[in-house]
Parts: sequence; structure tokens; C-alpha cells
Amino acid sequence: MTTSRLYIYDTTLRDGQQTQGVQFSTAEKQTIANLLDKLGVDYIEGGWPGANPTDSAFFDAAPKTRATMTAFGMTKRAGRSAENDEVLAGVLNAGTEAVCLVGKTHDFHVETALGITLPENVDNIAKSVAHLVAQGREALFDAEHFFDGYKANPPYALDCLRAALDTGARWIVLCDTNGGTLPAEIGRITGEVIAAGIPGERLGIHTHNDTETAVAGSLAAVEAGARQIQGTLNGLGERCGNANLTTLIPTLLLKDPYASRYETGIPLDALTGLTKISRTLDDILNRVPMRQAPYVGSSAFAHKAGLHASAILKDPTTYEHIDPATVGNARIIPMSNQAGQSNLIRRLAEAGLTVEKGHPALGTILEEIKAREAEGYSYDTAQASFELLARRALGQLPSFFEVKRYKVTVERRKNKYNRMVSLSEAVVVVKIGDSKMLSVSESMDETGADRGPVNALSKALAKDLGPYQSYIDDIKLVDFKVRITQGGTEAVTRVIIDSQDSTGRRWSTVGVSPNIVDASFEALLDAVTWKLVRDGAPAA
Repeated sequence: MTTSRLYIYDTTLRDGQQTQGVQFSTAEKQTIANLLDKLGVDYIEGGWPGANPTDSAFFDAAPKTRATMTAFGMTKRAGRSAENDEVLAGVLNAGTEAVCLVGKTHDFHVETALGITLPENVDNIAKSVAHLVAQGREALFDAEHFFDGYKANPPYALDCLRAALDTGARWIVLCDTNGGTLPAEIGRITGEVIAAGIPGERLGIHTHNDTETAVAGSLAAVEAGARQIQGTLNGLGERCGNANLTTLIPTLLLKDPYASRYETGIPLDALTGLTKISRTLDDILNRVPMRQAPYVGSSAFAHKAGLHASAILKDPTTYEHIDPATVGNARIIPMSNQAGQSNLIRRLAEAGLTVEKGHPALGTILEEIKAREAEGYSYDTAQASFELLARRALGQLPSFFEVKRYKVTVERRKNKYNRMVSLSEAVVVVKIGDSKMLSVSESMDETGADRGPVNALSKALAKDLGPYQSYIDDIKLVDFKVRITQGGTEAVTRVIIDSQDSTGRRWSTVGVSPNIVDASFEALLDAVTWKLVRDGAPAA
């Protein structure tokens, strides 16, 4: 069967930056651009040069990429020529091979938002695109609010598209800017656009996720004939986000009918880095990765029910639609009070612990898990703590160090600017072999801000572990979750800590206590101990 070429256009660095709370630095944009290029996308939209200093600085020092680097801007304004429009000139001055211009295609927006006539808007589109082509640039036209515009006034919306097409635009991108058009409607309208004379091989699709259907809408447009897909990593974007490329890309490469009908510039083996790319982006943004994210989420291949785990042992395809390793992810068999021996044996095997069915320790481990979860522990989200519990029961947990005591103090005082600030100080004493070591650390970070008592404890614990220091230097805390279980005077605190090392490996640990500091320290100790076990550190 002859395959059609699909082109992947990433707009993480521009549209993704419109996410509330997201602001990339120039260096971060360069890092992300290199990740995207390694993945194999066709276009990287770097931003809007001239709109802000960061975007301008990025284009001044944009990395050399195989992907086509693209600058974003808007069509010229009414009343001036394309040659004399300073906003358009700023976009061209970025020197990119391709330029994407956004323009109105909904008559309501033209007359209300722009305050110009419908013919003037069509003229602006045509002359802007013609100017780009005359400068030797690959021109893309983002047809803003196209689907709403088409539903309101089909002839006018199509006139806008033809104005760009007839003056040389390589791509006409249909934008569901408000994110409210459902997939079936996107597919129908895309088909009608092609029937009206806009070639499918020149059409792109740009959807927003306001109805949680951006990915489905993009696929509907492809099925109707569009050949470029725009989206962002992790679905970043304004409001509810954009079409998620970390979902779309593996779907296109792994799922029929797309895998057999279409080809992209992304090689199949590049998918093995997808999970790491997704989590690297979250790390750059200091965001907690979404566990339930398709393909790349930490729960995407987690099997909690005992019945499911039993089937997974026999054949993973019973409950998995793809091999997790294909996208660089991993299967997880969480441990909880719903677990049976099938879950337990499988989870132990993944931890490198081979235990035969019927081994007396299995019952002990299951009973301890159930008893501890009754106290407030949760092992389905703290796999590293589960592994340590199991190793302890099996007599396979090395002894590395002993905490003899620890102390945390919190002080409220005025600083040199006469402002009241908090400062936490932690003292940790550990014994390694015959040696005792005392470490002290404050919670103040490099900016002078207080990071709290748990931060102070973490820094003190990791400050000096003697022969184990090289094993733990690359550990960093990436998430800290607190939950109060039970209630009233009997309430206890559960703390889940997510840690990560320099290889990108992540693990979760749990602590429970009526005291939040005690619970946190228990989770911290497990995090360090698990790292030592997994890296093969020798026992003390």
C-alpha cells in the first residue's frame, strides 16, 4: 500500500509558552528545540520574534536543526504595505527558513476585533503571504478561528484560505482556536475545504483541547485529508492546552490505520526517548508529570487489580495496548491491599527479586502491606518503599547506615531588611560502621528564600554519608505530596516524595506519622536507601 507523508509541526516554544505559569528562558528554549529535533519533528516554531526579548534572543542564537525552524507572526495591518509593516519586518528579520502568519478567517472577528472590512482582511492575507514568498521564505498561513468562521460564513472563510494559497503559501492551517469544534465536525469541514479546491497536501490542522478532543480532532482532519499536524509536547497551551504531540506521535506511528497509511519524519526507534522528553519538559517547567498521561505517564502501564496482574504475567497484551518500552516507559504492578500473589510475584521480579509461588515470605509481605495501609500507608504510589519492605521481609536489604538522631528547628526573625522571615535548621546524626557523622543544614536557598524544614532535613541527610556520598549526590526531590488520613485527634499525615537522579530515573517513597516532619523524614530515608540498593552500594 502506498503511504502518504504527514508533517509534524511543533509549537511548544510559542503556543506552549502561552500556558498559564509557563515562561521559558532562552536557554530552556534551546534545550527543548534540540530535544524536538532529536525526536524528528518536521517544523519547530521557535516563537514570535519582536514580541518579547526571550523570543528575539532565541532566534539570535537558535540551534542548528534538521527540522525547519519557523518564526511566528501576524499578517500585515490594514492601511500600510507589507514592506512597511514593522511587525512583519521583525518576523522576517529572524532569518528563519519558514514563517507562519496568523490571520482572521471568521467574519465576526474581522469586523469586531480588527474593525476592518472583509475585503481588507482578505487583501492583508494575500499581500502578507506574497511578501514572504518574495523574500524566499516558506509561508504558512494559520487560519485563526477557521471552524467557527466556516460555520458562520463558509464562502468568506474559504476566500481567506484561497488568498493565502493563491499567493504561494505552502501550508494552510485550519485552526480550531476556541477548541469547541468536535472531531466529527472537524473531519466533515476539512473534507469540504478540500472539495472546495484547497489541496489536502497543503492543509494543516491546529486544535485546542477545550473539549478534551484535540487529539481526536487532529486525527479526524488527517482522515479527511489534511497532511500537517500542529501540536505541543505534553499538550501545553493556553486555557486547556493544544493537541498533545506525546499522544499523537505514537498513535500515528503505532496504531492502524495511521501506521499503515501514513509515514512521518520520526523514526520508530526515536519513540523510545519519548517518555524521557516528556518528563524533561516537565522538569524544566518544575511541573509534576501527569501520571495518567497516555503512553508516557507513570500510570499508563500500571496494573493494580490482582486479576489484571495475573493475566499480565501470562501475556502482557491482555491489558496493554502496546509494549511500554516502545515509548520508553515501563510496566508497573502497584502494591496495595487489593494485591494478590500474582501482583506480588510480578512486582518482586521487576525489582530483581525472584520468589517462587508459595514462598512463606509472600504471605508475610502481603499481610504487612495490608496492615500498614490500614495505618495510612499507600504502596500503589510508592513503589520504592514497597521494594524496601519486601527486601526487608526476604532478608535481602543491606544495612548502609543508621540514623541515631535528628532535629529540626524553625525560627521566625527579622532579616537585614527588617522583614519577618522563616528559617529552618536541621541536624542529622548518622552512624556508618563505627563512625558517626553530624550534618547541619539550613533551608535557605541561593536566592535567600526559605524552603522549609523538609528541605533542610533533606539537605542535612544528603550532606555527608561518607562512602555513600557519590551514590546520592545526583538525587533531587521533584515532588512532595501531603495527605491527612483519618481525622480529628487520631489524624495521621501521609507524605509521598518523588525523587529523580541524573539518569532521569524516578522513584516514589512514602512515610506516615502524626508528625509531618517524621513522615517526611521516613520517606526521605527510603528514597536514599532505595538509590543505594539500586546502584549496588556495598553494605557498611
